[in-house]
Amino acid sequence: MVSTSSPKPKSNASKLEGFRGAFAPLGNLVKHLPTGTFFTFQFLNPVLTDNGQCYFPNLVLTRLLIDLCALSCAFSCFTDSYTGSDGVVHYGIATPRGLWPSPASEMIDLSKFKLRVGDFVHALLSTVVFVAMSLVDPNTVACLYSSSYKEEHERLLKTLPAVIGAISSAVFMAFPSNRNGIGYPFTSHECDDQSASKEVE
Repeated sequence: MVSTSSPKPKSNASKLEGFRGAFAPLGNLVKHLPTGTFFTFQFLNPVLTDNGQCYFPNLVLTRLLIDLCALSCAFSCFTDSYTGSDGVVHYGIATPRGLWPSPASEMIDLSKFKLRVGDFVHALLSTVVFVAMSLVDPNTVACLYSSSYKEEHERLLKTLPAVIGAISSAVFMAFPSNRNGIGYPFTSHECDDQSASKEVE
């Protein structure tokens, strides 16, 4: 007697590949997100969702994580940094007059850091991109959506990232940003400009 057992792990694997394919259009946009926020989500999401096996506490914590990380993405777009006269990197919040707070900034032109329209555009798009990336994650999908509606959500989430990725890429090109805010890699172009001007003097 031959038993024909046909395991079907293939369906789960194909779903996972589908989500990875949906994630691809947003992959190049990760550089526009705060590195710390993105990796915090990647680290905590499997823990809080229990790898997709969600109960009510997991559901609440997962939604809270997404909300806090999205808020962090938006807030980081309104921050910037500079190297002060004390040689230390200082971070501040962009305001209509410049950067606040601004310690050790005697040699810095803080008006270069004032609030711009592009900051609001970047804040909105960074939030949208992060939320789209978080909702494409298989653990998030398994946790947030009930099984009866999961197939419909999966179809939506396979097409939505491509649309968001195309629109966001175009807008990021139209509104480039040179801010080095909280959570982003620091580049010392402002510091180099200041040191060069001091050497000329």
